[in-house]
Amino acid sequence: MLRDIDPILSPELLYTLRAMGHGDEIVIADANFPGSSAGPECIRADGSSASEILKAVLSVMPLDTFVPDPALTMQVVGDPEAVPVAVADFQSIIDATADNPQRIQGLERFAFYDRAANAFAIVQTGERRLYGNIILKKGVIG
Repeated sequence: MLRDIDPILSPELLYTLRAMGHGDEIVIADANFPGSSAGPECIRADGSSASEILKAVLSVMPLDTFVPDPALTMQVVGDPEAVPVAVADFQSIIDATADNPQRIQGLERFAFYDRAANAFAIVQTGERRLYGNIILKKGVIG
């Protein structure tokens, strides 16, 4: 155990977040996401929701301030303007927790998968809400 570190952040996830550099991306994925086959290392967090992991990650990791879209979610297939419940929750968490809150941007489903395939790591959660996936780009600590 460590002081002021959310215990939901496993040793493996803390190591990954620390190893990431500026501009590297991490995916927080729902239970339906193909995390193990997408390409990057897949860290399992089956007992946690994507929102819980997002809040914990943002408590230790800054969002990139050099890009207009440091937080990306998957657009709803057939309705790209829709805002799923999980995404609305993500935005509330970013607004309350991130050191540099930004509006979440959406990516078309297959563009999201392509982006995730090039991420540093994927955190596969037990999130059951549809479209409960987000990509975060790591910023710098000055």
